Amino acid sequence: MTENNESFVNLDNARRDDQREVMEAIVENAECPFCEDNLHKYHKAPILRQGEHWTFTHNQWPYEHTAHQFLAISRPHFETLAELPAGSFDELLGHFQWAEEEFKIAFGGLAMRFGDIRQTGATVNHLHAHMIVPEPDLPSADKVRFKIG
Repeated sequence: MTENNESFVNLDNARRDDQREVMEAIVENAECPFCEDNLHKYHKAPILRQGEHWTFTHNQWPYEHTAHQFLAISRPHFETLAELPAGSFDELLGHFQWAEEEFKIAFGGLAMRFGDIRQTGATVNHLHAHMIVPEPDLPSADKVRFKIG
């Protein structure tokens, strides 16, 4: 778990001005934006589903050139894969399969970063996974770019 509250977010990884403003408030308030007690304060996209291990929602700041981008946020504050309990990946798969059917998704990608956000490229130091669905038929120069590292 994070001991230095400022490491709940990495301002260097913000992609948009409005995202950076919210992240600055998170630093000022010294609270994890993805922990359940705080999620409603910072995350304005609707919660689509919630299971025992994951909260499933739209990404509030989707990557450029996406048709859909979803987040599965670990319900407890975890930062590493080793912290996940047995069965959590089964539930995560169920959320992704539900979205695939519910939103008629024919193609996309899944991604998850874990550990030190100064190294991973993530904005929030709370374990979460992405389901990214690019807009169809994008030219090579406009492909979705997911930062790792």
